[in-house]
Amino acid sequence: MAFIENWLTTIRTRTVAFIAIILAVAVTAVSCAGGTPEASAPAGIDPSKVADYIHTVLEADRTAYTKHVISRAKVLEGKEKEAGVLDVEATEGWQQTDGIPLPAQMFRLGSEIANEAGYFTYNLISEWYINDNHAPKGDFEETALATMTETGEAVKDYQEIGGQKYYSAMYPDIAVAEACATCHNTHPVHLERYPDKVFEVNDVMGGVVINIPLGDA
Repeated sequence: MAFIENWLTTIRTRTVAFIAIILAVAVTAVSCAGGTPEASAPAGIDPSKVADYIHTVLEADRTAYTKHVISRAKVLEGKEKEAGVLDVEATEGWQQTDGIPLPAQMFRLGSEIANEAGYFTYNLISEWYINDNHAPKGDFEETALATMTETGEAVKDYQEIGGQKYYSAMYPDIAVAEACATCHNTHPVHLERYPDKVFEVNDVMGGVVINIPLGDA
């Protein structure tokens, strides 16, 4: 549908805008990794701040899509929505039914486009994952997810994967609308795996993890 393509185009544009910011991290990254930048080199941007910038845009786009598209659809996973005004269904099987993607799916579509550029990656992570690709991977994600779920605060640290150093940050993924909680609570996989877990609006449902590779400028 046209507005889905427009949304993806917006994600691509904003991703390109991040590139200049990410490049500015290089000097700071070398310093944090033990390197010695030239005295005349610019100070660079703290990678923690860069991660915050990226997350702010990701969160804004996803929240806007959830509140102003999904929440206005007439049907959500086969169930009529009383306040729906858009003659479309929001469904996990959107490609087979000519519907529109759920928020997590739209988020993943954007991440696949951004990840191809290689400047940074991002993904959804959850203790109560439905899609196996959203399970925590590695020590940082497992530890950060447990800490973040308990405190509700972002967790940030440096890590090394396959010889590549990264600055990684995980932010709480909040159920910003009733549609978020309803989709998870009624999903067959959720009911099978986590029958006692019932999400409500504003609950922490998992995390958004951002990985920024660190290297030479």
